[in-house]
Formats: sequence, structure tokens, C-alpha cells
Amino acid sequence: MKKKVILVDDDQLVMMSLKTILECSGNIEVLETGTDGEDAIKLYKKHKPDVVLMDIQMKNKSGLSAAEEIIKEDSSAKILLLTTFQDDEYIVKALNIGAKGYILKQDFESIEPALLAVAGGQTVFGGQVMSRIPELIEKKGEKQGEIYNKNGINDKEMEIIEQVAQGKNNKEISDALCLSEGTIRNYLSIILEKLELRDRTQLAIFYWKNI
Repeated sequence: MKKKVILVDDDQLVMMSLKTILECSGNIEVLETGTDGEDAIKLYKKHKPDVVLMDIQMKNKSGLSAAEEIIKEDSSAKILLLTTFQDDEYIVKALNIGAKGYILKQDFESIEPALLAVAGGQTVFGGQVMSRIPELIEKKGEKQGEIYNKNGINDKEMEIIEQVAQGKNNKEISDALCLSEGTIRNYLSIILEKLELRDRTQLAIFYWKNI
């Protein structure tokens, strides 16, 4: 079944190019397009799509502002932000408001897989954004250590939290850490209980709020 997507970008050429490419894949149906944050809010209410693919910087109302408003009204909304800017502040802000991903327009070939992953419940970063993760992790400092120590998070659990924050699924985490998927699931249940969180998306947001 095709994933239903709303596409919002104030660059008409980019938007129509994306629409054509995504629909040619056969996996995605672009229900409607818009040119600013206000359009995004209206179109989301009208269609309740599987994913909103939205530019982060637009005239009148930004993608970040629109995403925040949409998610406040519907916490289940899945929004993938698209941008030309590789900025730490945007990455953290996008996760803080509950967006499911942040991907660069230049990372063109990754946009369709990212949309499908977000529709499937994953949190996604583009390849070039992923390259910023190690530096962001280094900025955690003492504040994060205090928060996690207070909640009894050990080193292995911290590794898993960092993997989740990078948008990896259980299979990818198990491969990276040489643990079984069942062990990863058990660890995640324990971590969520310790931090009093509901799911892995909340865990990723918690991580980015406390780096």
C-alpha cells in the first residue's frame, strides 16, 4: 500500500521535482502540496497523511513552527523536515518538538527511504546530518551524565540510547553492538521504565533535550 504524503516547500521547482520523483517510485502518493507552514497545518487537518515532508525554512510560517503546532494538536503526527541547512540547533529543535526526522535536500537519494522509514515509526537523520552526531554526542558534558546517573542508566544502556537517538532500529542496533535483537528489546524496556518514557521516539527526544 502506498504511503500518503503531504509535501510543503516554498521553492516550487524543488517541490514539483520531489513530487515527480517520489510518485515515480510507486511507493508514495503525494496527496497535496503547499508553500508555507500555514498550508502544512491546513493540509494536515484535511488529509491526516502518513507523513508530512516539509521544508524547515519558509516565508510566513516556518516548517519548525508548523511542525510544533501540528504535533501539539496530534501527537501521532509524523513529520520529516527537509532543509539545505546542516545546523545543530535545527537538529535538536526538530527532535525537541517531536519531528520524526531531519534530512538535507542535497541528500536526494535518501528522501524516499527516509519517508518510508518515518511512516514505519522510525526517527531518521540524513547521511550528512548523521556525520554531525559524534560531535553532538561529545557536547553532552556533565549535565547529561548527571541526568542519566540519577536514573541509574549504565554504560551499555547509554550506548543503546545513543543508537536510538541516531534513528536506528533494533536490527541495526543489535548489529552495531553485537547483541541479539531480543536483548536490545529487553534493554529498551528497562531503559524506558527507568526514564519513565513511553516509546523510542520519546527516548530520542529525551536524549536530544539533555545533550
